[in-house]
Amino acid sequence: MKRWTFLLRWFAMSLLLASCAPKGLVVLVADPDGSVGRVTVSTAGGSVELDQANQSTAIRRPNSAPEKPAPMDQAEVEKIFEPVLANQPLAPVHFILHFQSDSTELLPESAQSFPRIAEEIRQRTPSRVSVVGHTDTKGDKDYNLELSMRRAREVKRRLIELGVEGDSIDVSSHGEENPLVKTGDDVSNAENRRVEVVVR
Repeated sequence: MKRWTFLLRWFAMSLLLASCAPKGLVVLVADPDGSVGRVTVSTAGGSVELDQANQSTAIRRPNSAPEKPAPMDQAEVEKIFEPVLANQPLAPVHFILHFQSDSTELLPESAQSFPRIAEEIRQRTPSRVSVVGHTDTKGDKDYNLELSMRRAREVKRRLIELGVEGDSIDVSSHGEENPLVKTGDDVSNAENRRVEVVVR
C-alpha cells in the first residue's frame, strides 16, 4: 500500500509540475526504502510503462503517444522536482512493544521506546497514530480480546502523558487473531504479546 501511495503521489505531482512546462514530463522515483513499482502513462495516442527508478517519459502533444522511456540523471530529477522533494511528508514508522504474560506491564526495553515514539509523532504533526493490541493464544479468546485492548489503552495513556494529543490516537484490539508468530491454541508466546504502533 505504501509503495502505490508513494508512486501515485509522485505521478500526480509530476503531472502538476509538468502543466507549467511546454511539455508533459513523468518521472518514476523509488520509494524511500529503494523499492520501485510501475506506472503506465497513457494519452489518446498510446501508452508506455515506467518500471525503473528515475525512468521518465515526455508527452509532446495530447494526441501523440508518450515518448520511449529513458533514464533521468538523479541530479536532474532533484533539480526539476526540488519543491516537491523539499516538502515530502516523512514516511510512516512502526513500533512493536512487548508485554509481560497476562499483563499490561511492558517489558523494560519496550517501556524505553516511548520518548522515541513521542518524538516521531511530534515530527509528523499533525499526525495519526494507530495503536493495536495483541495477545498470544494462551487462555480464553474473549479474555484475550479484552486484554489486548487494555494493553493498547495503556500505550495510549503513556503517549498522552508525554504530550501526544489523545484525539490523534486510534486504539483497537485484535486479541489473539493476528499473531506475529503462528502457534497452536493455548500457547504462550512472548512475540505475540504486543502492541503495534504506527505513526503516520
